[in-house]
Amino acid sequence: MGFIKRYLGRYSRPFFTAVACVGLEALCDLLQPTLMARMIDHGIRGGSLRTVLGYGGWMLLITACGADFAAARNVLASRVSQRMGADLRRDLFAKILRFSEASADRIESGSLITRMTNDTSQVIQFVNGLMRIYVKAPLTCLGSIALAVWISPRLSVILLTAVAVVSALIAVSMKMSYTRFAKVQAAMDRVNTVVQEYLMGVRVVKAFGRFGSEEEKFGTANAGLADRTIASQRVIAFFSPLMSLTVNVGTVLTLYAGSVLFAAGAVEVGQISAYISYMAQILASLIMMTNIFNTLVRTKASVERIEQVTGSEEDFPASGPVAVPDPQAPGLVFEHVTFAYPGGSGLSALTDLSFSIASGQTLAVIGPTGSGKSTLAWLCLRFYDPQAGSVRLNGQDLRLLGGVALRKQAAIAPQKSMLFSGTVLQNILWGNADATREEAVAAARAAQADGFIQKLPAGYDSPLEQGAINLSGGQKQRLSIARALVSRAQLLLLDDCTSALDAVTEAGVRRAIALDAAAKGRTVVWITQRIGTARAADRILVLQNGEKAGFGTHDELMASCKVYREIYDSQIGGEANANVQP
Repeated sequence: MGFIKRYLGRYSRPFFTAVACVGLEALCDLLQPTLMARMIDHGIRGGSLRTVLGYGGWMLLITACGADFAAARNVLASRVSQRMGADLRRDLFAKILRFSEASADRIESGSLITRMTNDTSQVIQFVNGLMRIYVKAPLTCLGSIALAVWISPRLSVILLTAVAVVSALIAVSMKMSYTRFAKVQAAMDRVNTVVQEYLMGVRVVKAFGRFGSEEEKFGTANAGLADRTIASQRVIAFFSPLMSLTVNVGTVLTLYAGSVLFAAGAVEVGQISAYISYMAQILASLIMMTNIFNTLVRTKASVERIEQVTGSEEDFPASGPVAVPDPQAPGLVFEHVTFAYPGGSGLSALTDLSFSIASGQTLAVIGPTGSGKSTLAWLCLRFYDPQAGSVRLNGQDLRLLGGVALRKQAAIAPQKSMLFSGTVLQNILWGNADATREEAVAAARAAQADGFIQKLPAGYDSPLEQGAINLSGGQKQRLSIARALVSRAQLLLLDDCTSALDAVTEAGVRRAIALDAAAKGRTVVWITQRIGTARAADRILVLQNGEKAGFGTHDELMASCKVYREIYDSQIGGEANANVQP
């Protein structure tokens, strides 16, 4: 609960004001039975109307004061809890933005959504209650016990016994509830993940008609959530009646003992009445404290889940030395790089990889599926750091650059085009917020996207829906390439981003990128499966099982690299031979 204290520290004045109002409200409630006892014993039994009216006036005044204190603490509690919730959500989102790839891989997106929404709401609810009933219930309970003991020490033996039994039941209930509520949150994560997976792949599900399996998957997750929720509520359902039974039995015994003491002249009628009122307050407070402890258990589980996010490893810091390119150094260098994904199988995705290309040159990376091509791109962006070796860009080790410096030096058009809600122009300017409209249009023309953009209802100002579902796959890829081209990055990574383009359009994109690289001195890395794309590059890197199988020009590799020849024959050579007439 440490971080709750830190957040409440930002609003210490209204928090303590609300707590003070709660204390004064509880005091007003505690005074009522005592005043009522005085009214009965001194006013009604004595036949003094003036005394009755006097005590009645005081009771009305104290009730009005209690209502004012209650209104004040409600307003303050709502303001503080909601502002704290806004701060918590903002800080959590900022933390997620700085997640390292290892942290993002460890915590599923569905779980992150649950932690940002459900767990945060649980904390807000707890803080709101903390300044309202969670403070009032213990104060009222302790105050009622103290005043009841002061009224009649003899009757208090029964009262204290009942309170001890109820306290023991609360402790056992908390111990049994904690693990169950933690499992409820995990089950809720699973439900969110299933729904999110379906929404992301809804077209594939429809295309294959897999509605039945998706319903079954959701049904399993939903049933798991229901079962775990029932298991957690079963504890409450068992212990709550026991607590009520204990307090009610104590009340009955107190009434019986009170009647005996009254017959003996040891207590007054008003004292018995006040004592029963305090017993009712204790009963209500204990029942409320049971709910408080159940909420506390749920909040503790939510806090631990939130702290898993706040304590996760961050990406490399934004601060760091400014990138100063060395014109004499190669554009991109991999030197004995070995890398295995954290938390994976332990097998290396890249093993002792070394190569270099000059600034302004184009490198094509080709190889079978799973050979490590995309991994190479992630290392260039420093999503991960290699376990051995180094990656240098324009003579600078990437591990020595800060986040801002590196992100300005590298841009990517990923294999899976990810566009955002907004206009076409806004999506292109994601690559460079300072670029002009003319620069964005030039980048779109280079990416062969200007033609279809101009046909949209509002051209570059046409809105895109979330995920750009109103565009085709090829249109998305061309916008993604334009977004990368509009940047001023010295390293341009193209991760199989032309797979949805026809050969003529792709050739136009390659020519435009080559001209752009020559004009701006950019180093271009094409990650591709197409031999036609690779042939146009200055250098070709062939990967197989994470190792370098070949490096050179097309002609050099055709003469020396078996893997490259096999790829060539499977795509071009085989077709050429098939067309030869015997």
